[in-house]
Amino acid sequence: MPIGRAEDASPRLRAALAETPVVAAEDTRRLYQAARRLDVRVAGRVVSYFDANERRRAEELVAELTAGTDVLVVTDAGMPGVSDPGYRLVAAAVEAGVPVTALPGPSAVTTALVLSGLPSDRFCFEGFPPRKGLEGRLAELAAERRTMVFFESPHRLAATLRAMAGAFGGERPAAVCRELTKTYEEVRRGPLAELAEWAQGQVRGEITLVVGGAQRPAPAAGQDPAELAAELAEAVARRQAEGLSRKDAVAAVAADTGAPRRLVYDAAHRSPARAPDDTDRADQ
Repeated sequence: MPIGRAEDASPRLRAALAETPVVAAEDTRRLYQAARRLDVRVAGRVVSYFDANERRRAEELVAELTAGTDVLVVTDAGMPGVSDPGYRLVAAAVEAGVPVTALPGPSAVTTALVLSGLPSDRFCFEGFPPRKGLEGRLAELAAERRTMVFFESPHRLAATLRAMAGAFGGERPAAVCRELTKTYEEVRRGPLAELAEWAQGQVRGEITLVVGGAQRPAPAAGQDPAELAAELAEAVARRQAEGLSRKDAVAAVAADTGAPRRLVYDAAHRSPARAPDDTDRADQ
């Protein structure tokens, strides 16, 4: 389904909505609203198909499919199966030998990627960042070289950007894409720290985040070991001041600099700037 403007709906989608015998919709009310905007009458039987009933409904729909009835799956916006229900039904249909096809349409993932101005030759989609263990997950992604695309809710945007600045570095380039294809579309580009500050205000609408991949310059050849250790320790201290644990800060600095993780850990561990109450429990 279109992610914003009804004009983006393809003729194939309009025909499928009008002709398919069974329509499985993430939100049946929104389906009928969208159909009215598209000036299409949904003639088939409409069933709900959302997160809570996805597994059970998939079995019912596969039974319809194996009996020879076509099924159209629609979500509220974008492509089913991309952070929306759809994967289980596709997997079950494939296993049952049922042909599966897609009616291509607008996607917030690729739209935001292109508008961000960040490298798009290689990218990964990370969906919604986790509510629990956010810092740890971002630390795992600190070394990711590809451009990363995330979804996020408006009320969590500022906190997520702050966490990303801590894990990836405040200067990492990024873009906040809001209300894509809609009347109030906005793309805000800049370093993560700057975007986190901007997001402290009220940000509304559907949000897609695009973050540049890690750059991994090798330590300068011939650099004095003591000087390098001091720089690494300082970088770890900055990340800890931004809220990361020592373990996650070491991982992030190793990813950013290309220095071996053990070298970064040793530099931080031996630094005279180490806080008196700091422990190594996070490193166990």
